[in-house]
Amino acid sequence: MRTMTTPPGQAPAPARRDAEATKAAILKAARHLLARHAHADITLRAVAERAGVSPPLILKYFGNKDALFARVMSFDTDADDLLDAPLDDLGRHMVRHVVSSQRERGADPLLRIAFAPLHGDHGEVLRANFRAQVTERLAARLTGPDAGLRAELAVAALVGLGVMYGVARGPHLRGTGTDALADRYGPAVQAQLTPGRCTPRGATEPYRMTD
Repeated sequence: MRTMTTPPGQAPAPARRDAEATKAAILKAARHLLARHAHADITLRAVAERAGVSPPLILKYFGNKDALFARVMSFDTDADDLLDAPLDDLGRHMVRHVVSSQRERGADPLLRIAFAPLHGDHGEVLRANFRAQVTERLAARLTGPDAGLRAELAVAALVGLGVMYGVARGPHLRGTGTDALADRYGPAVQAQLTPGRCTPRGATEPYRMTD
């Protein structure tokens, strides 16, 4: 009988996929709990139960609770997706990202910032990460005056959208298609990113936003 072997230095692809899926499930569970409970009250056992894994598996992949929640409190990867569009179409893209995250994953990564007051000193870590990894990173892409203020206003509009969708569960909002929401709300966000000029989807000429 012939024995199948894996070439040196090459792990089996299914094992890699399983490991990534497990880590993703653990992070999702930890984010869910962090949005509802104070950091100090969350145990690795609670995270493991929600993720459907054993506590030792969390230790294997993340080391300890502090290392796990350092990952959970980072917005870096989420910001990569949120800001992944040309500046002229970024407002619409960000609206789509927030709504799609709610519909496909049941969570809006930006909303973690709304629960910072729950977490004492760890809440300040969330705030610092959010500012550095989301609003300041967005501001660095903007041209013109008041880039920092405009970035914060744009992100505030997105957080408000996430709260209305995921927390208040507005029925009209949840009953409207993602593209339709992006068409309606995207220009309001875009007005902060490229002030003075904003082209709605389907329009041929830009129009000027007025106060």
